[in-house]
Amino acid sequence: MNGPEIQIRFAPDLRVFVSAERRSGHTPVATDGASSLGHVVESLGVPLTETGRLLVDGRPVDPSHVPVAGETVEVEGVARPQSVPGAPLRFLLDVHLGTLARRLRLLGVDAAYESQDIGDPALATLSARERRVMLTRDRGLLRRRELWAGAYVYSDRPDDQLRDVLERFAPQLAPWTRCTACNGRLSGADKDAVRERLEHGTEKSYDVFAECVECGRVYWRGAHHARLEAIVSDAVREFGDAAAR
Repeated sequence: MNGPEIQIRFAPDLRVFVSAERRSGHTPVATDGASSLGHVVESLGVPLTETGRLLVDGRPVDPSHVPVAGETVEVEGVARPQSVPGAPLRFLLDVHLGTLARRLRLLGVDAAYESQDIGDPALATLSARERRVMLTRDRGLLRRRELWAGAYVYSDRPDDQLRDVLERFAPQLAPWTRCTACNGRLSGADKDAVRERLEHGTEKSYDVFAECVECGRVYWRGAHHARLEAIVSDAVREFGDAAAR
C-alpha cells in the first residue's frame, strides 16, 4: 500500500498478533485509500473477532470506515465479559482443542467439537448454520467471512484455555449435566437398566449412574472423579454456576 498514511496503535492484549515493530505505541501505516479500517487491521495480523472498539481521532467508528490521511487509530481489545447476541451461547471447537471441549462439557457448557480436520470452510459454515462461537488457535479461520462468531484461544495449556473462555464469555455453568464424549445431555440412570454395560468391578463398587440421552454412554464416580471434581470446583469457585444466577 502506498496511499494515505495513518497512525495506528494496538491494545496490549492484541500485540501478540502484530509484528514486533508495531507492539509499542503508534506506528505509521500506508493505506490504499479504498480499503476499510477493518481490512487494514486484519492485514496487520489481528482478526476482527479479537478487536473491541476502533477509535479514529478519539471517536468510535465501524470496521467499514475508510481511513484518510493523518488519522490516528486506536484498536482496543474485546471487552470482557463479551456479549454474543442473536442466539443462545454455544461453542464449536476445532480438531486441536479436544481437551478444552471435554472440560467445557464437564461444566455443562454446550461445546460441539470436530475430532477430524474437516477444513476451515466447513468449520466456518457449521459455525454459521448452528450459530456457534468458533473457538480456535487458527488465525486464518477467524478471518473467514462465513463465521457467525469466533474467538482466538490464546494459550496452548488446557487450564489457561478454560479460564480464558470462561472469563471472556461468562457462560452459565451446570456441572455434570453433559456427556464429555458427545455433548449430549445426561440423565440419572437406574443401575438395573445399565447393568449389562458395566464391567463386573464397576457393578460391584458403584450404585449411582448417569446416562447420555444421545449416545448411551454410562457415567459413574470412578477413579478419575477426584481429578474432574477439582476442575469443576475451581471453575465454579471462580466463575459461579447456573444455580447461583
